[in-house]
Amino acid sequence: MKTIRKPKLTEVVVIKQLLDVAANEGHVLPRPLMELYETVRDFMVYVDEQGVGGCCALHIDMEDLGEIRSLVVRPDLRGRGLGVKLLDACIDEARSLQLARVFALTRVLDFFAGNGFHGVSKHDLPHKVFQDCVRCPLFPDCDEVAVMRHLDG
Repeated sequence: MKTIRKPKLTEVVVIKQLLDVAANEGHVLPRPLMELYETVRDFMVYVDEQGVGGCCALHIDMEDLGEIRSLVVRPDLRGRGLGVKLLDACIDEARSLQLARVFALTRVLDFFAGNGFHGVSKHDLPHKVFQDCVRCPLFPDCDEVAVMRHLDG
């Protein structure tokens, strides 16, 4: 039953729990439950016998640009390559939508660099991508770096 797929609405509460743990660890931005219901189609989830074990979202920002966000793996599953598989699933979806590039704001530069992303200036990103920043506890002193990956065909 181990699979990566789109989530069911009944799994949104578990996605929220995963994100809350990661947000408390300082890895991702906290997301309100209602926002998760509204953006559930952005997500891919890893599911095993214990339920949802990880998630990653592709949020569309512009005609040619998407954001990789909310990439989380359950603590007991970390170090097994599931983060890469979730990222790849979102990148495959970005390609199917014919996005030219995807970006992320992260504190884990090595992970993204190892998966084809390169650092870019936050000032090179459209202003609208920072709408969520005002909810961040570190705003306005953000310590995340912007990374970008150009997609081929």
